[in-house]
Amino acid sequence: MIAIIDYGMGNLKSVHNAFKYVAPNTESIVTSNPDIIHKADRVVFPGQGAMPDCIREMDEKGLREVVLLSAKTKPFLGICIGLQMLFDFSEEGNVEGLGLLKGKVKRFVKKADSNMKIPHMGWNNVEQNSSHPLWSNVKNNDRFYFVHSYFVNESDQSIVQGLTNYDVSFTSAVARDNIFAVQFHPEKSGDAGLKILSNFVSWKC
Repeated sequence: MIAIIDYGMGNLKSVHNAFKYVAPNTESIVTSNPDIIHKADRVVFPGQGAMPDCIREMDEKGLREVVLLSAKTKPFLGICIGLQMLFDFSEEGNVEGLGLLKGKVKRFVKKADSNMKIPHMGWNNVEQNSSHPLWSNVKNNDRFYFVHSYFVNESDQSIVQGLTNYDVSFTSAVARDNIFAVQFHPEKSGDAGLKILSNFVSWKC
């Protein structure tokens, strides 16, 4: 069973529909119930919005403990803010993250001579940094859909799984042990995104 964590800030319907499409014979459920999340075989941690709001809503719903435990014990997929929340600290509201991965979340800064738009919104390439199982049958430099104004500045280069250029090069996918997390939205990224979700369903980590 796949638990998609509902803390009030994720694009839950699209994520759920994508999993029902790629894995129609696997139960997937959107839930804020810690007991159900504990029992799940795999956990998805989506999110969108402002980091301080996401942290607050997660804590108000009593989900911090089960998120931390799940990220240490079972296949765990972070999406967008669900990636950023795994790190130590975010400049967005100067808020502490979950501290599962080392590094900070920083805001894009537009250079004086740049046409860069913030937020970064739309399709962009992801250069794969390794042969991780979740990249299986996904082309290197394939395009994925992004919506974000902040990006992770990791302290450990070994966790970097994908890089994207948006005036600056930033980390768009990370992995460690049973965690895989992406800045983009695989549920909105066509065949390439759906393949990542399908790979997650069968991932043996």
